[in-house]
Amino acid sequence: MQAPAVSPAPSDLAGVPQQLLRRPPQTPGASPAGRDASSIPRTLRCCSGSHPRQAASRGGRDRTEAAPPRLVDLLRAGEVPKPFPTHFKDLWDNKHVKMPCSEQNLYPVEDENGERTAGSRWELIQTALLNKFTRPQNLKDAILKYNVAYSKKWDFTALVDFWDKVLEEAEAQHLYQSILPDMVKIALCLPNICTQPIPLLKQKMNHSITMSQEQIASLLANAFFCTFPRRNAKMKSEYSSYPDINFNRLFEGRSSRKPEKLKTLFCYFRRVTEKKPTGLVTFTRQSLEDFPEWERCEKPLTRLHVTYEGTIEGNGQGMLQVDFANRFVGGGVTSAGLVQEEIRFLINPELIVSRLFTEVLDHNECLIITGTEQYSEYTGYAETYRWARSHEDESERDDWQRRSTEIVAIDALHFRRYLDQFVPEKIRRELNKAYCGFLRPGVSSENLSAVATGNWGCGAFGGDARLKALIQILAAAEAERDVVYFTFGDSELMRDIYSMHTFLTERKLTIGEVYKLLLRYYNEECRNCSTPGPDIKLYPFIYHAVESCEETTSQPGQRTGA
Repeated sequence: MQAPAVSPAPSDLAGVPQQLLRRPPQTPGASPAGRDASSIPRTLRCCSGSHPRQAASRGGRDRTEAAPPRLVDLLRAGEVPKPFPTHFKDLWDNKHVKMPCSEQNLYPVEDENGERTAGSRWELIQTALLNKFTRPQNLKDAILKYNVAYSKKWDFTALVDFWDKVLEEAEAQHLYQSILPDMVKIALCLPNICTQPIPLLKQKMNHSITMSQEQIASLLANAFFCTFPRRNAKMKSEYSSYPDINFNRLFEGRSSRKPEKLKTLFCYFRRVTEKKPTGLVTFTRQSLEDFPEWERCEKPLTRLHVTYEGTIEGNGQGMLQVDFANRFVGGGVTSAGLVQEEIRFLINPELIVSRLFTEVLDHNECLIITGTEQYSEYTGYAETYRWARSHEDESERDDWQRRSTEIVAIDALHFRRYLDQFVPEKIRRELNKAYCGFLRPGVSSENLSAVATGNWGCGAFGGDARLKALIQILAAAEAERDVVYFTFGDSELMRDIYSMHTFLTERKLTIGEVYKLLLRYYNEECRNCSTPGPDIKLYPFIYHAVESCEETTSQPGQRTGA
């Protein structure tokens, strides 16, 4: 059955105009206008509580920590925030990031008599990195000096090829004479820049971390030089439930993707070392315990704008921008991955630092990042990805000097069999995951921005774009947000989503009624299907089911799926 005829907007877009769907981001940890200096977070500052907004409503201050006795406004526009406390405070435990500069970061060394003793790994790191780099081999030798256990395991082919075969002579000279020494400088300033222990954002936590862009730059420079301890081992190790943070996998192999990744990252490091960034970034782990009973949800669908032109990052300003995440946030950004999430982490590299402290996301969790800056522009996707040029981010800053860019990382399920995604428990899981990402408890709907999203969980994850669009539309409606949907060049998908949304809203179907139609589709078309996919696709099924109900019932309010 064909979709009912509708009157779409111009052929390249359909629905509510985008400009009507923009709002200032209302994120966990957001600061209301006019807040005095006593409530501004010191960097690095963390917020904890039953929900991040509860902590935020108390001025972004950890509820278990007394307010500092002196009031200092650390967030003057255009000035680099000063870290708090003034001197490095170390914690080497299972609740905080184990820092390279910790006194507990010990390393076996040989004394003058040839006996092995425990020495300071940070001193070894300093000695190794302060040597001059004139060849890629110098950098490799320096990194392996404090990673001896991996000297025969780590491969630096991609780094060597980039240096020797990709860069022009003048570019290579600038790299080893300017960029790398500046990166070493900011990396070794770590104990002076990151003076407060960084809490791990563990599962089941509702917790926020706010840090300065300068602190992030120092942490990422250390990640580039592979200095973070205990982060290289694999199965069942201390950090096996956390993403990789050291960049060693970025340096390996001969993938054509690696040079473009390195160009993008060196653009970032050049920018932040030439001119110190002055803002803050907030990372919030949101974990929900209670979810809607979807079949009982009576809210109507919210507004939709759908377009096949533009991108989430390029056209989603002022909206909640969805990161099609891996449950290990960042996915393959520090290895070979180069699709939507990895690209976003490359052009906004401050996102990468979330891998340092964010444990793998559970089914009821998301990560919300507010304030990252875009440093690069690009073309292409996956194998065709190319770094294009440096980007000047002109987005506004809030009272905490965070860029008004709000990104939410939500991980979709990976379906190896097409039919599996229509199983009710899988649909509920995806609805709950999207709802977790879109919900902001305590924020009124008129202050919530639209969700800027697209084909979440499709492509390599095997999701059906039309199902995923409906799932996100339902989750956004329950969270009382509008939706701006990018189909990334697929005009047919754009028209299908627009037509379906128009059909459902004109008939005033509720969230629960649409959800029950999804369950009906599984029971009638998918459950006993013996082929890879059902004969009747989802959208034609919905059109037919609703129209049949309209024809056969005369009682108002009695609909198919009710």
